[in-house]
Amino acid sequence: MKTRLSLTEGSIPRALLAFSLPILFGNVLQSVNGSVNAVWVGKFLGESAFAAVGNSNVVMFLLFGVMFGFSIASTVMVGQCVGAKNIAEAKRVVGSSAAFFFGLTVALSLLGFAMSGPLLAWLRTPPDALAFAVAYIRIVFLAFPFMGGLFFLMAVLRGAGDSRTPFNYLCLSVVLDIVLNPLLIFGWGPFPRLGIAGSATATLIAQGSSFFALVLHLYRTRHFLCIHRDELELFKPDWKLVRLLVTKGIPMGLQMLVVSSSMIALTALVNRFGSQETAAFNAAMQLWNYVQMPSLAIAGAVSSMVAQNVGARQWDRVGRVALTGVAFNFLLGGTLVAIIYVFNRPALGLFLPANGASIIIAAHLNVIVLWSFVLFGVSMVLFGAVRATGAVMPPLFILIISLWCIRVPFAYGMLGRWQAEAIWWSFPLASLMSTTLATAYYRFGGWRKLRLGVVDAPAPAAAA
Repeated sequence: MKTRLSLTEGSIPRALLAFSLPILFGNVLQSVNGSVNAVWVGKFLGESAFAAVGNSNVVMFLLFGVMFGFSIASTVMVGQCVGAKNIAEAKRVVGSSAAFFFGLTVALSLLGFAMSGPLLAWLRTPPDALAFAVAYIRIVFLAFPFMGGLFFLMAVLRGAGDSRTPFNYLCLSVVLDIVLNPLLIFGWGPFPRLGIAGSATATLIAQGSSFFALVLHLYRTRHFLCIHRDELELFKPDWKLVRLLVTKGIPMGLQMLVVSSSMIALTALVNRFGSQETAAFNAAMQLWNYVQMPSLAIAGAVSSMVAQNVGARQWDRVGRVALTGVAFNFLLGGTLVAIIYVFNRPALGLFLPANGASIIIAAHLNVIVLWSFVLFGVSMVLFGAVRATGAVMPPLFILIISLWCIRVPFAYGMLGRWQAEAIWWSFPLASLMSTTLATAYYRFGGWRKLRLGVVDAPAPAAAA
C-alpha cells in the first residue's frame, strides 16, 4: 500500500486532505489517550496522585514545546530537499538532525531525572502529591529519548510526504499505553502492582516499543531516507545544519510557550471569580482542545506541502496550498464549531452537572468564544505556509502581540468594568488581531524571498 503522497503534483485539495487527516486523527488519539489515563489515575489512585500527574505534565509540556519546534524545523528541511529531489542532501539533514535529537533528548532525560525533586518543588507541588509526582516524572524522563525519537521520525516522514505511517505507529503507542496502564497500576495477572509509577512505566514501554518498531519498519521496507552501514558518517553532525535546526526550531517552540502561558494567565484570572466560573472555563477548554485540532493538523500538512513545493520551485502551487488550507480550516473547523453550538449544553454536560450554574456560564462563554477559534485557525494555517521557507520570527511576534499585548491586557484592563465578560471577549479580540496580522504578513511580507539553504536545485526559467 502506498503511504507516500506526491505533494508537488496533482490535485492540491485531495493531497492536502489525505495528508492532514492522519495528523488530525493522531491528535485526537493522543487526547483520548491522555483522558483515559487520567481516569485510571484520578478515579482509582486519588486526588493526590491526580495532582501529581498534572504537575508533572506541566514540566513535560514545556519540553514537548522544544521538541515540537525542532520537529517542525526537521519537517521543513527534509521537505525542501525531497521537493528538490536532492535525496543525498535530505539524508544529510536526517543524519545531522538525528544526532542532534539523540544528544538533546538524552541530556534532558538525565538532567530531568536528577532534578525531578527540585523541579516539582519549584512548581509548588502540594506536599501530599510530591512523592507521587517524583515517582511518576522520573520514569517519564527515562522515556523522553524514545518520545523525542518518535517525534523526530514522524517529522522526517511527514517532510518526505508520508503522514500515514506516523499515524499507524502513533496508534500502536496509544493502544499499548491504554492497555498497559491498568495492568501496571493495579498489578493484574503477571504484571506487578506499581501504582502511579505503573502509569509512567506504561508510557515508557509504549513509546519505546513504537520507536523501535518504526525504525525496524523503515529499514525492512528500505525507506529511501534510511542511513545504511556504509553511510554512518552522515550521523556526524554538520554544524551548519544543526545551527539551522536550532535557529528555526527554537522560535517555533516558543510559539507554543506563548500560547500556553497566555492561557495560564487567563486561568489565574478566571480563578478570582470562584469555583463555578473556573469549572465552566475548564469544561469549555475541554471542547476547545478538539475545536483547534483541525487547524493544527491542516497547518502541519500545509508546512510539509509548501516545503516540498518550495524545494521544487513551484511557487504557483505554494499559494494554492495555503489558500486551500484556509478553506479546509473554515470547512472542518467551522463544521465542528457549528455542531458544538447545536449541542452546546449536552456537550458541556459531559463535564458539568446538568442543572448547575457552571453549565449556564460555560454555555454562555462558548457562544462568545467558540467561533473565534476558526479565525485563529486561519493564522495557524498561514503560519504553517510561511515557516516552510524559514520565516519563523514574524509568526512568533504576531502571537506575542495578539496574546500578550492584546488578549491578556484587555482581560485585565476591562475586568473591573465587565467582570468575567472581559475574559471571554478577549478571545475573539485576539483572534481578530492575529488573523489580520497573519494575513497582512502572508500577503505583503518577504517570506517568499527567504531560503533555508539546505537544497541546491536549479532555478526555474520563470519564477512566480
